[in-house]
This record gives sequence, structure tokens and C-alpha cells, in this order.
Amino acid sequence: MNTETRTHKIAPDITVYEISGRLNLSNELISIENAIRGLIDGGARKMVIDLTNLNSIDSAGIGTLVSCSGHMEHSGGTLRIAGAHGTVAKVFAMVHMERILPLDGTVESAASSF
Repeated sequence: MNTETRTHKIAPDITVYEISGRLNLSNELISIENAIRGLIDGGARKMVIDLTNLNSIDSAGIGTLVSCSGHMEHSGGTLRIAGAHGTVAKVFAMVHMERILPLDGTVESAASSF
């Protein structure tokens, strides 16, 4: 399965970046990181990474999310992760991702946390 992404806005100022498929070491991972950083550099200060349709993630994918979160913090904004389930949620639990990034069950709950 290929990785696919989509970006849209909710409310006037919340950017949602959806990732589906896999988030693992690949050329696509670099493109995804560049896209997220581009949105941040373009002014996004409230962002939700929607992983509802993500089936797997590896350490490189986790590193990308953490790196993008750091970039967002440095830019004065907040990045939240939403919708992790199944294998992705298990990986997040193993690495205690909740200590690093805010995790929400849904995009709606992430948006209401800003």
C-alpha cells in the first residue's frame, strides 16, 4: 500500500494533514516531512496530523512526527496527533509517544484542545 496525504482546514485556523497507508523509511517520508514543514513555514500554527487511515509506522516515521512537532514548537505553534489505532497505537504505546506529543482519539477532539 502506498502512502497518501491530504491537507485541509477546519475552523479558520486549524490545518489537518491526513496520512494514510504506511509511514516508514522511504523517499515518501522525506516528502511528507517537507510538506508538513512547508505548511508550518507558510504560517500554520495549529495543526492536527490525522492518522486515522494509517496502517503502520516505524521508527523513521515516529522520528518525522517528533521532528515536525519540534519545528512547530520553534515556530510558536502546536501540533497534535489524532486517530492512531491498531498497530500504530500499539507502537505509540511502546515508545510512550504521549510523553512527546499530544495524542487525541479523533480530529474533532484534537481541534477542541487548541
